[in-house]
Amino acid sequence: MIDNNQIAAEQATFRSFANSYMRELDSGTPIFHRIGDRNCDCMELSLPSRNVVLRIELKSRSLCGMHLFGRIWMRGETGTAWREIEPLLAIHLMVLGARETASAAHRQADVELFERVLQSCQATKRYLDAAGDRPPPASGFLAAEQSLYFGHPLHPTPKSLQGMTDWQQGVYAPELRGSFQLIYFASAEGLVRWDAARETAMSIVEALLGSEAGALTVRDGEALIPMHPLQAEALMLEPAVRALIASGKLRCLGPVGPLFTATSSVRTLYSPEAAWMPKFSLPVRITNSRRVNRRHELEAGVAVARLFARAGIDGFDPRLGFLHDSAYLTIDIPGRAESGFEVIFRENPLRAADPVVTVSALTAEPPPGACSMLETVIRRIASDRRLPLRQACLLWFTRYLDCTLNPLVGLYDRFGVALEAHQQNSLLDLSHDGLPTRYLYRDSQGFYLSKAFQARWQNLAPEIAHVRDLFFEDSDIQERFAYYLVVNQIFAVVARAGHDGLASEAELLGILRDRLRRLASELPGAGRAFATGLLDRPSLTAKANLGIRLQDVDELAPGGTALYTHFPNPLSRAGLFLAAETRHALAS
Repeated sequence: MIDNNQIAAEQATFRSFANSYMRELDSGTPIFHRIGDRNCDCMELSLPSRNVVLRIELKSRSLCGMHLFGRIWMRGETGTAWREIEPLLAIHLMVLGARETASAAHRQADVELFERVLQSCQATKRYLDAAGDRPPPASGFLAAEQSLYFGHPLHPTPKSLQGMTDWQQGVYAPELRGSFQLIYFASAEGLVRWDAARETAMSIVEALLGSEAGALTVRDGEALIPMHPLQAEALMLEPAVRALIASGKLRCLGPVGPLFTATSSVRTLYSPEAAWMPKFSLPVRITNSRRVNRRHELEAGVAVARLFARAGIDGFDPRLGFLHDSAYLTIDIPGRAESGFEVIFRENPLRAADPVVTVSALTAEPPPGACSMLETVIRRIASDRRLPLRQACLLWFTRYLDCTLNPLVGLYDRFGVALEAHQQNSLLDLSHDGLPTRYLYRDSQGFYLSKAFQARWQNLAPEIAHVRDLFFEDSDIQERFAYYLVVNQIFAVVARAGHDGLASEAELLGILRDRLRRLASELPGAGRAFATGLLDRPSLTAKANLGIRLQDVDELAPGGTALYTHFPNPLSRAGLFLAAETRHALAS
């Protein structure tokens, strides 16, 4: 019996891996593969260290580098006959063929990578099964957060949760929509550290507990700290924490309060009863890294919230809003930069059914037999407004750029603030009949402040002088900002619309190009250079997620760093020329 979800999971796993491979290591050679009386549009990859050539069918080619694939064939380099192979075998060959030579350390990293590929595939299959057995809510903020069955489209292991068991995923993975109470600790106040831009961390904790605040016995001189159950379990095994418990300075009070459920980041939790979303460290390696709330990130969230309020940035543009990480709470353990008890509190103005959805959910590949969220939204607009589908898509895309590209580039131009505006950090308000009206940004890790504004902002908010990794040179900002806003986010919208047949990628890129030209002519400062660079640069920077995995790097660990690659810029003349050459090669 054919298991359609298993097939879909394997195809999705190959799709994300192969797109990463083609962007970072080898873009391949366009070629036709003859099947019967027709030619299939294909890409050919040579793996000399394996003495193998792969030929991969492109079901839908993307100018933005997010292709959809079909069948896969292989043969030896000496010219043996082509034979069709399964997606996971192709990935295995690509992992082994990614290096010309492999040391023992490389072999270990390759085994680690392929293991995580398989884990990601198995998780995807499980999520698809669960969606079929228990369909998620139809729409809204929380449904979108928990609908990312396939994950990052350009990551080799998008659904890898290393350190979270199968039975734990049933409760803590967002796609499985489990719910749970937080674990509370009572700590001696002398150990507690907190800061908040608007109200005390203690009042936030009390608000999280709601009507059950009185259910906990808190002694004089103690403060409450909420914790994710997974993190609480890990902390209780640490000798330093056990010593604090033995001394009476720390008490574990157990689960209490309303039920929370995971959002798309896994470690940021949502409850319809809470005005705050707590964000925890987790003893889990999610995609590239173990997720740890670093002390400077805690401080950055509060400092930026204060700066934005004092500088008038919060009200800069009505189309732009922020879910600030404006408070934190932790305890100090001598000799440690972080104790593991760090919790960030994110402002939560959203109800579960609000039509405010993450861009990653809008652009995600749909489950088998379903439409993408973007296609569903645009088809509804076309029906309601009696528009052709293409015209509805162009209208939606124009409104989307109105509340993303324009205000975000304007923010950078006027205030020297750029955002790590990737798909998952980006929320769109679709409450106006499905059309985007407002962009909401989340994540205290993702602020880039221009050094040109450093003296001005430190005078206004002196506390930011003590927060590391906030101020950068404009040349570095513009490269990263181009990746997160355009390559990661806007290109994903363009590719999704193209794959769904809503409008051509070339037409949407043309609209984006015109908008960038307008910004380049209208803006007086760094925003002008940013827009001009996007139009002129022959290549764009992208995060090298496959390279990070091949080197087994935890980019968020102390001393860790992200790796980046470059690919042809489809917005530039050089990029357009390359796309035209590819089309010509296929036609000849």
